[in-house]
Amino acid sequence: MYKYIILLLAVTILSSCDLDMQPESELTYNGFWDTEEAARAAHVGIYAKFRRYDYTIWQMGELRSDIWGGNTIESPSGIDLIDNNISATVVHFDKWAQFYGLLHYINDFVVNVPNVPFDDEVDQNHMLGQVYGLRAQVYYTMLKAWGDVPISTEPLLDVDLEALKKKRSPKSEVMEQIKADIAKSLEYFGSDDGQWNDKSVYWSKAATLALKGDVYLWSGKVLGDGDADFREAKQALLEIAGHDLVSYTKLWGQGNENNNEFIFTFDYQQDQRDNYYNSFTGRAVDFVNLFDENGASVADFVVNGASRFGPSDKTLLLLNDQNDLRSNIFTRLYDDGAIHIPYVVDNPNYKGAVFNKFLGIIGDDGSRKNYNNVPLYRYADVLLLLAEAKNHLGEDPSAEINRVRERAYGDNFSGHEYSNGSKAENATAILNERYKEFIGEGKRWWDLVRAGDNIVFDEIESLSASEAYKIYYSISESMLANDSELEQTNGY
Repeated sequence: MYKYIILLLAVTILSSCDLDMQPESELTYNGFWDTEEAARAAHVGIYAKFRRYDYTIWQMGELRSDIWGGNTIESPSGIDLIDNNISATVVHFDKWAQFYGLLHYINDFVVNVPNVPFDDEVDQNHMLGQVYGLRAQVYYTMLKAWGDVPISTEPLLDVDLEALKKKRSPKSEVMEQIKADIAKSLEYFGSDDGQWNDKSVYWSKAATLALKGDVYLWSGKVLGDGDADFREAKQALLEIAGHDLVSYTKLWGQGNENNNEFIFTFDYQQDQRDNYYNSFTGRAVDFVNLFDENGASVADFVVNGASRFGPSDKTLLLLNDQNDLRSNIFTRLYDDGAIHIPYVVDNPNYKGAVFNKFLGIIGDDGSRKNYNNVPLYRYADVLLLLAEAKNHLGEDPSAEINRVRERAYGDNFSGHEYSNGSKAENATAILNERYKEFIGEGKRWWDLVRAGDNIVFDEIESLSASEAYKIYYSISESMLANDSELEQTNGY
């Protein structure tokens, strides 16, 4: 009972420090970790909590890039991020985006579950492999967002305000923690390549290996660890089993959520949580007098959302090739009923676009339901990360690039094959392929930063090399005032 009271007290006072851990007693009270049933309940709970960060992860990985910023029918969202308007007073994702609240539950799990008796040790090990992988993913997101961040690997058990104050650990130490968690995840998975309950909504060995490839590419390029890490990335990506590309007709839509390409997905279900892609569509009242690029009326197009994010001219021009199936991920909207193929910049009749990748389904009540699962990793990502690793190592990445291109062009692939070029030419080809392939999936900003060589400043109009410090987010004045151990991000 004493611990229960202390933990409730912690909830009320932790706002004075900036590890935003807000523990709930169900994960820490005496006796909770005595049974397998409790461990399984905590395991499910972690995924429910992780899903709450989906939109944050997407924003961090995409809004600052060159994908969005075009016409919207309603007032746009995310403009400060799109314009890279970040400063000591314009702070995005305050209090570390609340990631430490999630980490409390993860830490509690990895500390306690090894001591819980299980009927089947295989299940216990698989769950621990999952949760170590999730912790690595969370810290990797934080590293990419802020660079130096506090490291916390223990659950909150007592109220000690001084102990809660933590300095920001250097990027190198954060990366060490991420790599250690990846290694621990793979150790627990062992030879088990299966998915928990045969569903991609749970982390898996393949997800950890995809993350490892991603992480080691980042450490090799952004943190300067070089070829040794590129080789680790390549090997991890080559080890992924049980996944492959599927046709686009089997990739998107709620009926295809268990496809073999998805490695890890955020789970959305009716009466639990819907995804955020309704903000990429529009309102029925706005569609009444509009037409698609083929001149067909969209008055009867069923929508259930808002038009808050519009693709940039750069994005729409990139998708002008009608032989590439990815040209159809947007429905471009016009007010004159004429045919507008290809897309042309500064056409006064162009009003906005509908993002088709995660449209959802039309329910029995006639409204559109936004319950599509959204991938964090899929096999196309693995192939293009592998191409990137091979290019860094001076190897030919064209086979991986062409596998993704061939899927996109289908019967029209002939003439669109990529041939190995210089490292710089290959890097550009990989970036462009990833640009087209992962629109709306939270990848582009990280891709540009990871590319190095000032590419992010060449591609993003709203960011210059003189503002390189903006690669990492600022932290708020209140965080600094409440925690004497914290320092502002360099440059702000």
